[in-house]
Amino acid sequence: MEMLQLRYFQKVARMEHMTKAAQELQIAQPALSKTIARLEEDLGVPLFDRIGKQIRLNSLGRTFLEKVDAALELLEEGRREVSDLGGLEYGSIRLAMTTLDRLSDPLGAFLTLYPDVNIQITQASTEEMARMLEAGSIDIGFTAIPIEQAGLTSATVLKEDVYLAVPRDHRFANRSSIRLSEVGDDPFIGYKEGYAMQKVNNNFFRQAGISPKFVCQVDEPAAIVSLVRAGLGVAMFGCKSGEEAGLKLLRVESPACQRSYRVYWSENRYFSLAARKFLAFIEDYFK
Repeated sequence: MEMLQLRYFQKVARMEHMTKAAQELQIAQPALSKTIARLEEDLGVPLFDRIGKQIRLNSLGRTFLEKVDAALELLEEGRREVSDLGGLEYGSIRLAMTTLDRLSDPLGAFLTLYPDVNIQITQASTEEMARMLEAGSIDIGFTAIPIEQAGLTSATVLKEDVYLAVPRDHRFANRSSIRLSEVGDDPFIGYKEGYAMQKVNNNFFRQAGISPKFVCQVDEPAAIVSLVRAGLGVAMFGCKSGEEAGLKLLRVESPACQRSYRVYWSENRYFSLAARKFLAFIEDYFK
């Protein structure tokens, strides 16, 4: 039984599709089929039920997959521990975050200090992030949405006020603050439903007792800036740099609009030297 066989089996077992698994693994489909067949021959049992061209992981395969997942994760932790013994320059950090913009500057600053650290970044929902932390496929999660899950530790690294962004010619543009209920009938620009920032903003709207009429929902802050600046509507905006982009930002008097970014990591997984250094670095960076 070879390591490559186990990794190939893991991929096929999760996808239950030989051709798609071969494409992801970047190998020929016949070669992958032969590898899986050889693994089943070594074990003496079939791991998949085959119905025509379709394959389904059977009960024996599910049992074996649990052991393969655990074994490969232990080997990965061992590799990371050995890398730590070799020094920070050989380390790696696996990050997941709901939004990329808040960590881009500190990531750049960290890599300036430690240019040889390997950083892998995944954009994920909080639900996906929680599963990845539990499975050990990431080291650190970064989100403004609280994760309630046993076995996770967290720390707040950034708190920021959320403002109401309005065009320069808006009727309230000459004011410095506002109650959110005052713009309940205005057209709003927002993030797409399901995005972490939109979930936070929706909570503010509920507290204000309003149901905004969205004329557009986007997936990036830059789009919100351009649409508000063009006069299509108002928006919740969490960064003072919006004023530099031509927006007028009003402090929200009611309800209190603030969001906290937290980092999460697993209590039960190996936490590499590089990950510990990065965690300490971003805490100092935002201070």
